[in-house]
Amino acid sequence: MSSYLKELEKYRDIDEDEILRTLSPEELEQLDCELQEMDPENMLLPAGLRQRDQTKKSPTGPLDRDALLQYLEQQALEVKEREDLVPYTGEKKGKPYIEPKREIPVQEQITLEPELEEALAHATDAEMCDIAAILGMYTLMSNKQYYDAICSGEICNTEGISSVVQPDKYKPVPDEPPNPTNIEEILERVRSNDKELEEVNLNNIQDIPIPMLSELCEAMKTNTYVRSFSLVATRSGDPIANAVADMLRENRSVQSLNIESNFISSTGLMAVLKAVRENDTLTELRVDNQRQWPGDAVEMEMATVLEQCPSIVRFGYHFTQQGPRARAAQAMTRNNELRRQQKKR
Repeated sequence: MSSYLKELEKYRDIDEDEILRTLSPEELEQLDCELQEMDPENMLLPAGLRQRDQTKKSPTGPLDRDALLQYLEQQALEVKEREDLVPYTGEKKGKPYIEPKREIPVQEQITLEPELEEALAHATDAEMCDIAAILGMYTLMSNKQYYDAICSGEICNTEGISSVVQPDKYKPVPDEPPNPTNIEEILERVRSNDKELEEVNLNNIQDIPIPMLSELCEAMKTNTYVRSFSLVATRSGDPIANAVADMLRENRSVQSLNIESNFISSTGLMAVLKAVRENDTLTELRVDNQRQWPGDAVEMEMATVLEQCPSIVRFGYHFTQQGPRARAAQAMTRNNELRRQQKKR
């Protein structure tokens, strides 16, 4: 090993620029070709990038795609089709397959009384469904057919056994109506400190301009009547998170804050969590379902905030790590117990 290192010592002080200046044009061209060697076995690269260009022919002109397609179509039409070695006549050779009849063994043959044979021969699908339910053959029908048959004394489900592959029909659930909140009106009421306004709910309004949301957070700093502030699914990002953090540092009336289902990154969440430490009136905080996972550091900060802020008794976030999840659960249990003891006094 030491001899090999001694061999490398003589190359330590080599001047590469001096060597390049002494090379001839042919040697430089050969060196350039060697440096362009690529990976010919990498199937992920296009064919033109797997090895260097070794052609010396200059291009004949720009690529004309329409002319190329026309030329290929013409060549395809001019090429004669290869004749079949054996001409196709449509004649079928061999004997068709006939499934052999299976004889039922004597021990498997079931003989019923003539009255039962006649009753089963004229039974409808719905009646067969009820018979199967009585006999416990629930695999021949859907759950709805089975329970309708055993819970009713008469045939009430006329779908029959043939509907086993059909799904149960449910009433469609209508979509949630759009949020009718007027943003400009809410902004003016927050600025005027309207005592009748105790909840600001802008959930699912995705076309709110960012400057207007920032103005709303700025107006919330001096508001003393709003108890609930919710910005769920408003496409809010880090600028709004920073504005919410500034609002929490000054506002002492908001008790519930919900910023779930937005585009807030770990930086914005950290700003909100740091502001929560300076606020002792907030009792509910929900920050779950952001566009990207905030990371381990943010989850540890969440657990630390819950441990240091006994006023928070409801926290909305799904932890992915066991450590901060256990710490947060223990902190929430302690905070709720402290709140219960305060109410008893």
